Amino acid sequence: MISANISKETRKAIYKRDGYRCALCDSPQGLQVHHIIRRAHGGTNDPANLICLCWRCHAEAHGTIIPERHTYHGGGWEDRQSLVDEYEQACTEYVCDYYASMGIIADPVSGGGR
Repeated sequence: MISANISKETRKAIYKRDGYRCALCDSPQGLQVHHIIRRAHGGTNDPANLICLCWRCHAEAHGTIIPERHTYHGGGWEDRQSLVDEYEQACTEYVCDYYASMGIIADPVSGGGR
């Protein structure tokens, strides 16, 4: 397993901020912290770049197709990159809306808010 090096305190804060539920599907099962902007693309461990997802949404955010949630089309599964893009957009909107409700402009790309 690759460690994301997210501190225990930060993980707890993300779980609490997101209500101990998946921010996208509201499931309380199999919760994981996801980097909206991948670390390989410069994403940080700042809370503005982190979101609580269930294992299913987390897998799909990384392009893994969950068969019971998707349709097989003759030649294969729906476009994985489209799925990744859709999840990145949904995660970004969730975090930005959360911080906007407190008057903070969140920036998952550079981390933090102002």
